[in-house]
Amino acid sequence: MIYRFETFLNHPNRTVAVLALVALILAGVIIGGLYVALLGPMLAIASAIALIGALVMLTSVEWGLYILLFLIGTLPFAAMPFKLVLRPTFLDLVLLTVFFVWFVEIATARKQDLQFSRLGFLVLVFIVLAIFSFVAGLGHSSLTPTVLRRFTEMLLSIGLFFVVVDVLRDERSLRNLTRALIISGFLAATIGVAFYFIPKAWTVAILDKLARFQYPGGYGALRYINDDPHNPMRAIGTAIDPNVLGGMMVLSAGLLAPQLSSSKPVFPRWFNYLALGMEFLCVFLTYSRGSMLGMLVALTVLAAVKYRRLIWVGLLVIVSLWFLPWTQAYMHHLIAGFHGQDRATQMRFGEYRDAIRLISQYPWIGVGFIDTPEIGSYIGVSSVYLLMAEEMGLVGLSVFLAIIAGFFVAVTRGWRRLHHNPEREAILLGTAGAVAGGMVGGLFDHYLFNLVYPHMAMLFWILIGLGVAAARLSEEEP
Repeated sequence: MIYRFETFLNHPNRTVAVLALVALILAGVIIGGLYVALLGPMLAIASAIALIGALVMLTSVEWGLYILLFLIGTLPFAAMPFKLVLRPTFLDLVLLTVFFVWFVEIATARKQDLQFSRLGFLVLVFIVLAIFSFVAGLGHSSLTPTVLRRFTEMLLSIGLFFVVVDVLRDERSLRNLTRALIISGFLAATIGVAFYFIPKAWTVAILDKLARFQYPGGYGALRYINDDPHNPMRAIGTAIDPNVLGGMMVLSAGLLAPQLSSSKPVFPRWFNYLALGMEFLCVFLTYSRGSMLGMLVALTVLAAVKYRRLIWVGLLVIVSLWFLPWTQAYMHHLIAGFHGQDRATQMRFGEYRDAIRLISQYPWIGVGFIDTPEIGSYIGVSSVYLLMAEEMGLVGLSVFLAIIAGFFVAVTRGWRRLHHNPEREAILLGTAGAVAGGMVGGLFDHYLFNLVYPHMAMLFWILIGLGVAAARLSEEEP
């Protein structure tokens, strides 16, 4: 039938050919109209975009990583509007597609050799320890499909390290993934700032529209300092949690900052200043003190190592926070946190004491990722290090710290062996700044190793893989 219709389209009689083309267009319009009528405009558009994205992802692993980063920056919690046993998020589907295409390329010998770094052994050990602690924790807790899905997301997020290290084999791939990371952070910052300044009713209306994709809606989704609506509102964007949005800004700004001074930036310099300014504004509006401290530490590390211009950027931020009239509420919130005077800080101190008590009772392999063996204790503390020690014990925490130390060693070795290549140098040192800022922010929050926020783990391990891949290319140079 398709052959006969093609014959009409190519018919020597022009009238027949035009009528066949009109019939084809009308059929397309009717099918498209039914498609929109059945699904609704928003769902129809989203489905069409998802279909195009799926076809693009199947062409290469790199495209899958780009789409993954786009979702991290825009809709990290969006889930399927209908249930398929579970209700997977769009990030889940993209993540599985990335690994599927990667395995197919390996199995079909499209990749002649698998790139595996020395740090990969420690990452593999960390994954094995996580599985061991998870299984051991089932002795005193019950497994649910949601917990299993979230734990699998965490393992695959860590596994992205191996994908990135293997895929990034030349300057082009390094440059493109860095661009995707910067754009992801810029999009998240722009959405966060926009949601903050538009009328609250508009923000709530947008979130209500996203409720079809399992986003929280209503005015309850808005966040305020100490959860008091009389206090200043905190930026949430589509990350929902202001501290998580602030942590994303730390990682993105650390990677972006060297681009301001590099003689060969991956984007035009005006865009780099715009993006970094937007990210500073966004982290300020989150009122996340740990994120602001992490961002300043990232700039300090980069300025001390190479990029002196960042000293002036940091000083500008500090002076602005200290003297501008509209930043005084933020400074009061910051000083209250340092003095332990506000409710949020006091609650964190209580969490730290409870976490240390739990770790002292189960020091080696932790209590797993679901629940604790004893009534009255709980898993959950605003520190990635204490949370990791609760769930995986001091052994798991030690391996993680060894991975971070190994990462900085690899970056340092790659930087010292780097020949005149300002583009790769900015990427290499940018990953170091991002990870350093993330480690400082992790002292006061848990988003880098929390089953509820898998997109932050994905972002973190992609950055680790990017830095290791850039260092490996430097060491392979003659």
